[in-house]
Amino acid sequence: MPIRVQTTTCCVPLLIVLLSGAVSHAHEIGTTRVTANFHEGQTYDIEIVTDALALADKLVASTGAPARTNLPPSDLQPLLAGFDETFRQRVKIVFDTTEVRPAITYSITPANGPASVPGATIRLAGQIPQGVHYFTWTYAWTFASYALTLRSKGGATTQWLDGEQTSAPAKLSSPPPPDSRLATAWRYLTLGFTHIVPYGLDHMLFVLGIYLLSRRARSVLLQVSAFTVAHSITLGLSMYGIVTVSSRVVEPMIAISIVYVAVENIFLSELKSRRIALVFAFGLLHGLGFAGALRELGLPRSEFLTALLTFNVGVETGQLAVITAAFLLFGWHCSHRDWYRSRVVVPISMLIACTAFYWTIQRLS
Repeated sequence: MPIRVQTTTCCVPLLIVLLSGAVSHAHEIGTTRVTANFHEGQTYDIEIVTDALALADKLVASTGAPARTNLPPSDLQPLLAGFDETFRQRVKIVFDTTEVRPAITYSITPANGPASVPGATIRLAGQIPQGVHYFTWTYAWTFASYALTLRSKGGATTQWLDGEQTSAPAKLSSPPPPDSRLATAWRYLTLGFTHIVPYGLDHMLFVLGIYLLSRRARSVLLQVSAFTVAHSITLGLSMYGIVTVSSRVVEPMIAISIVYVAVENIFLSELKSRRIALVFAFGLLHGLGFAGALRELGLPRSEFLTALLTFNVGVETGQLAVITAAFLLFGWHCSHRDWYRSRVVVPISMLIACTAFYWTIQRLS
């Protein structure tokens, strides 16, 4: 009886994560971008590009009605327009201390493949009040980090905002100076980490599958090292434009790699050399997935290498966080038990395989 209780205690938190992962988007990071243009100090226009389905669900849910997922693109544009007043409640444009009410138009871009989602382009436009000097922006319809690009005759610059955070005041006559190298490094380190925890559920499950194969630290280290080297290679090659692979191929293959690793955990209990080679090959795929997310985020031209390297370090830190959490949740307490494999490794691997198989079908459909 105590054994059953301890096993259940070890696994319940992980089971919750796995089950929630089956119905969640694997990559929320980078789905929103905002560009603000200022014309001769007289007019402004702001373009918001975001996930149309996610925005529609949030708008509907804000009224207390159940979310309407998987709406066809033809229904999304009138739905967004119908929630215009609701949308405005969480968007704030301020010049000095004057809040303005822009004209808003909504348009929908259909998904360009099975691994993508319809996009919403929202345009806000209006007159700049006379005699003002500074602009601030708040957009509270996303919970993830997003880029706000400001453009005027003085040039362009980008601020990174988190969720409903208000931007720093931007002088209309000239853009604020770009972030320092240290600020850029910290920003992309954070973005790399959050691409794994909590937004990269598929990558989290792959790393968890690596951890579960064997109780030996050497086994985990060899696999993680192979995975790290591989995804670093394709991330760098892809970001420099040397290698390009469509997300329609990459995303389903990432899900298949998770299925394979999880199923192999059920039949293997020790590390084999071919497993390291396969993990390396799968790491090449995951690196292409990381590159896709990083392209959505964008890299500053002045600090391209800094941003690329620190994003990769953030990814590694996220992977180590997953392994550490798995060790603390059940490895430390349970791995030395005779029943660890039959009651922890095999059931969890089966759940990972089922979740990833669902993602595979979803991404191929």
